[in-house]
Amino acid sequence: MAHGQITHIELPADDTARAQRFYGELFGWQFRAMEGLDGYFLFNAGTAEIGGAVGERGKSMPDKARMYVEADSIDALLPRVPELGGEVLIAKTEIPGQGWYAVINDSEGTELGLYEALPR
Repeated sequence: MAHGQITHIELPADDTARAQRFYGELFGWQFRAMEGLDGYFLFNAGTAEIGGAVGERGKSMPDKARMYVEADSIDALLPRVPELGGEVLIAKTEIPGQGWYAVINDSEGTELGLYEALPR
C-alpha cells in the first residue's frame, strides 16, 4: 500500500451480528472473526486493498467509527500532529505480527488511526 492510502475502517456496533447482517446484505461484505480478539470481525470492501472490521462498541473497538491511514513511519508523523493543530490520542502501539498503529485527532477534531505495517 502507498503512503496516505486508507487501509482499514472500524465500525462500532452495539450488536455485531446485526451490523454484519446489515453490511453483508447491503454491500455483500463477508466477515470473519479475528483470532485473539473476541467480538472483532474483519471484512474486505471489494477488490481494493482496503478492509475493515465490525466490533463491539467500547469493548473490541472505540465508540465511534475510525478510519486508518497508511503511514510510512508513524514515528515521523506523530511529532507533526500537534504542530499542525491536532492531538495524539494513542501513541504508537504494536499490533503483534502486523505492525503498529496510533490514533490522532486532526485539526478539526476528527479522529483518525494511523497504520504502519511491518517491513516486508
